[in-house]
Formats: sequence, structure tokens, C-alpha cells
Amino acid sequence: MTQDNRAKVRKVLIITLVLNIFVMVLKAVVGNLTGSLSLTADALHSVTDSANNILGLIASRFSSPKPDRDHPYGHLKFEAVGALGISAFLGIACFEILQGAVERIINGGGKPITISPPELGLLLVVLGVNIFVAFYERRIGQRVRSPILIADAKHTMSDIWVTISVIAGLIGVWLGFEWLDLALAFPVALLVFWSGWTVLKENLPWLVDRMAIAPEVIHAIALSVPGVVNCHDIASRGVIGRQVFIEMHLIVDAPEVETAHRITEEVEKRLEERFSPVRILIHVEPPAYQSNHVSF
Repeated sequence: MTQDNRAKVRKVLIITLVLNIFVMVLKAVVGNLTGSLSLTADALHSVTDSANNILGLIASRFSSPKPDRDHPYGHLKFEAVGALGISAFLGIACFEILQGAVERIINGGGKPITISPPELGLLLVVLGVNIFVAFYERRIGQRVRSPILIADAKHTMSDIWVTISVIAGLIGVWLGFEWLDLALAFPVALLVFWSGWTVLKENLPWLVDRMAIAPEVIHAIALSVPGVVNCHDIASRGVIGRQVFIEMHLIVDAPEVETAHRITEEVEKRLEERFSPVRILIHVEPPAYQSNHVSF
């Protein structure tokens, strides 16, 4: 049975929401004081961090792994939908960053950029908070197997590299290389886009019911059980480690229902040991039945 870890997920999301709002305000203030395009873009990126946390809280509220009358397979896809929302927010942030950079190029560079040691110090505080949030979310997300936390941790990890790039650019501006700020806006946008694409790629298989386990692997495990003649029409979906659903037709060498039941129980046990948590549906067929279709 899949454990319901939503309370732990919500606690982490609330903590990171508070920290992300703090980071967003610091970046916006320093960006306004310095006139830095890359830092303003980074502050916009942090707006999506806070929005992601709120979206994650909403998704977690509805993502119970326990089935009910209306959702007999549970509600875990709500978390995957939340992760896709994060991907959408990252795409919007990428567009806004690129749009701001192009407008500055067209308009001739904008107002001069100024930076002072105290402002750089504030950015180092921002960097420290981002590092803490990323590793904290990833550690808890891996422990409770929450895609929303893991996705948000990857998003925040991209924030770390973005902030490092922005700090490096502002140090360059401080040393007289003002073009660095505008130049860094483009790799910042690419980092944001890559983070969103990664989140999208990891969650689409869950939403579109992509095969979770190769049917040949399930076939081999089933045939290792004494009494199993063959199995066919094997299908699986879900995510290994979170929740997997398996169905198959099983041909058993059993003269009565009790023996057939014992054989199918052993098949289920071996599959659960390998792929837990897993829900398995087996259709039993007599020894004379023949089929060459391992999968659909």
C-alpha cells in the first residue's frame, strides 16, 4: 500500500514558500537599486518559485494515493499535474527574460548599472538560501517519493546557477564590464528553459500511461513461478517506486480454482517484491489456452 506523505510534503512546501518570498523580495530590491536586467530577470524567476510552492500545496491537497469511489486508482496524478504547472511557469519566466533582454538591446542598453559591496552581500545571502532550499526539498522529496518536491528542487537548483551567473555578471559590471549583465540574461533564460523541459519530460510518462515495466521482464518473473504455463497481454503503467499498475492473462497448470489461486498469489508476491508498491490484476486461463501475444 502506498503511504500518504502529503502532510510532510505540505510542511516542506510552506517552509520553502516563506524562504522563496524572502529571496524574491531581496532580488527585486537589489535589482531595482542596481538597474540590473539579469537580476531583475532572476527576481522574476523567483516569482515562479513562490507560485510553484502555492501550486504544489494545491496539488498535494488533492493527490491522496488512497483510492475512493470516484477515483479507484488513487489521486497521484494530481501531483504530476502540479509538476507540469511548474514546467509551464518556467516557460513563462524564460519568455519574459528573453523579451526583456531583446528590448534592452533594441532600446540601446537602458539605464547605467551600479553595484555596491552591500548589494553584492545581499545576493550572497540569496544564494545561501537557494542552496538550502534546493537540497532540503530534494532530500525530503526523495525520502517520501514526491515528484512535486523533486521537481521544485530541480527548479531551485537552476536558481542557484542563475544567481551565481548574475553575481558573476554584477562583479564584472563593478569592474567596468557593463555588457556582461545583458549577455548573461540569455544563458539565464536557457537554464530556466532546460529546467522546465526536464520537469515536463519526467512527468509526462505518468500522465499518458506510458509503459512502466517491460512486458518481457514481467513475463520472465511470472514464468519463474511453478505452475505457470505462460502469460500474455501484459500491460503496466505508473512510476516504479511510486505506484505501478500491472495486468496480465495467466495460463496456469491447475485442475481447480484453489491451486490456480495459489499460483497467482505467488506471481503477485514476486512482482510486489520487485516493484512495490504495485497493484496487480490477473486473469486466469486453463492450460489448453494458447496465445503468442506477450503484450498488446
